[in-house]
Amino acid sequence: MNFKRWAVVLITALSLSSMMHAQYHVLRHISLGGEGGWDYLTFDTVGHRLFISRGTHVMVVDAESGKVVGDIANTPGVHGIALVQDLGRGFASNGKDATVTEFDLKDLHEVARIKVGERPDAIIYDPFSKRVFTFNAGSKDTTAVDAATGKVAGHIPLGGKPEFSAADGKGRMYVNIEDKSEIVEFDAVALKETHRWKLEGCEEPSGLAMDTENRRLFAGCGNKKMAIVNADTGKIVTMMPIGDGVDANAFDPGTKLAFSSNGEGNLTVVDSEASDKYRVRETVLTAKSARTMALDPTTHRVYVVAAKFGPAPKPTTENPHPYPSVLPGTFELIELGQ
Repeated sequence: MNFKRWAVVLITALSLSSMMHAQYHVLRHISLGGEGGWDYLTFDTVGHRLFISRGTHVMVVDAESGKVVGDIANTPGVHGIALVQDLGRGFASNGKDATVTEFDLKDLHEVARIKVGERPDAIIYDPFSKRVFTFNAGSKDTTAVDAATGKVAGHIPLGGKPEFSAADGKGRMYVNIEDKSEIVEFDAVALKETHRWKLEGCEEPSGLAMDTENRRLFAGCGNKKMAIVNADTGKIVTMMPIGDGVDANAFDPGTKLAFSSNGEGNLTVVDSEASDKYRVRETVLTAKSARTMALDPTTHRVYVVAAKFGPAPKPTTENPHPYPSVLPGTFELIELGQ
């Protein structure tokens, strides 16, 4: 190896080592405004944009400038957004009308409206099967959609209320079953369940991420724990303490860090000291209600969103546990980095 090439390798290694040990902190607060709540947000690694679900529409934000650069309208009860870069398509799950909106990634216009299961919530693209999967809280199943044609390829019953999912890149999918405290593994091509594992000590799992290289799943539990699970055996490797109100998890393959965004107002950062030896590296203050997130794997930055709330409406027979309303103009994007 010549000196110049050796120097580049050394600098790259030192930069990555420094990044892995640097502390996360809030880089900026970006006011986005608008009315209504939100759910998942998704990072576009090609366009460097954030797609943020806002109840009835999807807000599109430029990650560098922090400015709103687009909007996808008429997505009733939207929860999540999946991106298929090689096709130039995006898919948004519409919880209130049991559909998925397929849209063009360049100009954001609606391409098709696809009927799926009842109350679709989380949504994910699996590049191995080239299918988009919605996880349907109402019908307690998953719907597989062929990304190229927009046609439904089939359904898999899940035996409980599904939350978020992760793909291993080899045709295996994993999904948290919130009301059963389980993880279901299924075959993305054959569309059949292959394993079902109980998550002992993990209540109401929601967020899910995966370290595909080391075959480890990171499940966010409602009892303030992160369950780290062997994806081949379903056994819990360890539990890490996290904040309250988790609704999303992420794993960064570049830094080997796992994240939990917690609605109480913090971000838990977990790293691995050695094989299956994990520790909470830090807890970073964000803002109350910042429960969902997106990760940019190229810059290693994390994005969460939050807002301020007014008083909750009075309970009714139809809605015994009403949510408080978001105060207009308080919705913001929070960018964290090292």
